[in-house]
Amino acid sequence: MATAKHTQDLSLSLTNLIAFNIVDKDYKLTAKKRIRLWLQESIEKEGYRLGFLSFNLCSDEFLLKMNKKHLKHDYLTDIITFNLVEGKELSGDVYISIDRVKENAKLNKVKHMREELLRVFIHGVLHLCGYNDKTTKQVKAMRAKEDYYLSLYA
Repeated sequence: MATAKHTQDLSLSLTNLIAFNIVDKDYKLTAKKRIRLWLQESIEKEGYRLGFLSFNLCSDEFLLKMNKKHLKHDYLTDIITFNLVEGKELSGDVYISIDRVKENAKLNKVKHMREELLRVFIHGVLHLCGYNDKTTKQVKAMRAKEDYYLSLYA
């Protein structure tokens, strides 16, 4: 059983291992500690150790520029992941468009934008774990994993 001190120590170390950055968009992310713990548990369930994750919340414009520059894609997206995984240590930079997340929440009739944001967080982690979403079969598998991990957050 974890002691209060052990839980506090784990929380402090996770703060150093999972960063949330607001790039160019006015957005306030709440419950960071809970999100960090959930992400770490998800990463461990996938058979990885947490290295360092940087989640960067930004605008459509910022992410479009990155998409063009780094991936040569000229379209809006909700997420871009840069995988820095070495072996079983999961590390990476994840860029998320808050504009796309809000829009997708409306389009998908998601009750709260936060739920869609959590889906995108775990989507990025799953990409870093090696999951893809290029084919219909891959999309279905990715969505099932997202749903599974979202059920663990609730």
